[in-house]
Amino acid sequence: MLVSELFSKTKRGVSGNFDSVSAELLIKGGYIDQLSAGVYTFLPLGWRVYKKIEEIIREEMIAVGGQEIFMPTLHPRSNWEKTGRWQSMEVLYKVIGGISGDEMALGPTHEEVVTPLAKRFLISYKDLPKYVFQIQNKFRDEARPKSGLLRTREFMMKDLYSFHTDTDDLDRYYEVMKKAYINIFNRCGLESDTVLTYASGGSFSKYSHEFQTICETGEDTIYLCDKCRVAINKEIIKSQHQCPECGNKKLNEKKAIEVGNIFKLKDKFSKSFNLNYVDENNQQKMIQMGCYGIGLGRLMATIVERYHDEKGIVWPVDIAPYDVYLINIGRTKKDANKIYQELLAAGTSVLWDDRDESAGVKLADSDLLGFPERIIVSESTVESGKIELKSRTKSKEELLTLKEYLRRK
Repeated sequence: MLVSELFSKTKRGVSGNFDSVSAELLIKGGYIDQLSAGVYTFLPLGWRVYKKIEEIIREEMIAVGGQEIFMPTLHPRSNWEKTGRWQSMEVLYKVIGGISGDEMALGPTHEEVVTPLAKRFLISYKDLPKYVFQIQNKFRDEARPKSGLLRTREFMMKDLYSFHTDTDDLDRYYEVMKKAYINIFNRCGLESDTVLTYASGGSFSKYSHEFQTICETGEDTIYLCDKCRVAINKEIIKSQHQCPECGNKKLNEKKAIEVGNIFKLKDKFSKSFNLNYVDENNQQKMIQMGCYGIGLGRLMATIVERYHDEKGIVWPVDIAPYDVYLINIGRTKKDANKIYQELLAAGTSVLWDDRDESAGVKLADSDLLGFPERIIVSESTVESGKIELKSRTKSKEELLTLKEYLRRK
């Protein structure tokens, strides 16, 4: 891809009252654009990052038996009345059809859709367990959307729902999902910073679990065990002052950002929709459920909050929009084009800054965008038959031939 052909542009000179580092860098870098409070467009570079995060999540969900579906955004009011959440959920968007006049909800979550859907297909114990997931936009009428993609009114979420014959099988799969979530965050570059955090289970069970990324700019407060690296959140610290895993009473207060959560719903929604199955003795029993969510945009913003410096974003390799930012300086466009074509032929994804801009502008944009590597082609490198390579995480450049560079890949 050529920078001159890119739909979006960087906005280095833009000033504003940004309330988070991720919002500032993603907007200035041309990754996202704000339409209104809590509503954003993903621009080409941002969408490439999003799609890499999405694919990581999809792969991990399929690996634990998840089958991908796609459910409607518009939900009938009657479904939400059955669970009592038409009246009780404060962030629920309610809309009225212009022609039909029917009242509908814009889905903030999909228990009210997936539970009656499961009733159509999960009849016998032979049909269980089953796991379905989707990656879809959700809508929540946040009173105070803020911090860019960290708290929005429309967002993309992966939600997986599991269906079980009993709580023992639910417990088993719940542990499987804990490991799958850790795999996701590891692959997104947050392996050393994201911890399993005990939270209130509400009306579902004693505990649910959040995955919190420790970050100085986080809006959540967690209490981290210095022995087993498990945490409890602020909501339950009042009633529990020791680690629920090992009993350690030395808990360290940390700021963090929630990047995922998992719940044992048990029969909460099964009761509302009379979701039963027939067991081996031909007896009707209630299906037990679990739900497991990750906000993709929120995860993307959290990575930026965690990985940046004074110059811009520092993307982890596996989710960066491109592998390389290629810069030509001086009268070297033909030489840069040759290198560009060779990089593409070798399977390296490249964004080539082919603009007629100064070296300073190109270097500044390279740092702001935060790709893993930068290659400079200048008159001096052409004369030496080499390229100038710099990793985004290192302070020094190195000179090497293109063949030497490609051999590292």
